[in-house]
Amino acid sequence: MENNSAIILLGYMCAGKTTVGRQLAQEMGYFFYDLDWYIEERYHKKVSEIFAEQGEEKFRDLERRMLHEVAEFQNAVVSLGGGTPCFFDNMDYINSVARSVYMKATPETLLSHIAISKGRRPLLEGKSPEELDSFVRQQLQEREPYYSKAQHIVDINILDSYERINEIVKKIKEVVA
Repeated sequence: MENNSAIILLGYMCAGKTTVGRQLAQEMGYFFYDLDWYIEERYHKKVSEIFAEQGEEKFRDLERRMLHEVAEFQNAVVSLGGGTPCFFDNMDYINSVARSVYMKATPETLLSHIAISKGRRPLLEGKSPEELDSFVRQQLQEREPYYSKAQHIVDINILDSYERINEIVKKIKEVVA
């Protein structure tokens, strides 16, 4: 794997992929891409709108095509949506063209991040705290086999301070070097 190949951050929603990815890219002098933002920019629509209008199947196909574009960028850090690695042959593809890092978090950490997240999450809307807890745990369990195919796994805890974010960035830089 070339050292200038993309670094792809994956993991469950609200694991901190975008926050850490932005900081990592800045420190490495790389470009930063959030795959959802990239899709929104290209299609001039929010991911939630595409999902609602076209359904998950069409969205996942579109997401796969956009992944194939950004994953081959040089000197880039790319953060993926939580579901991206779990469809098609996305994980095998990612590992063949980029350096992949699974930002692994406990359900408790993810739930605390979700609680403070300002973004709208279509999959989580309208759920009670108990339903949310159950949903996150079940989905994380289903996605774990895909996430764990990443070349590197970095355990994260609550990213509640710049110090913690910097620790995770440092750890990722060490493992992908």
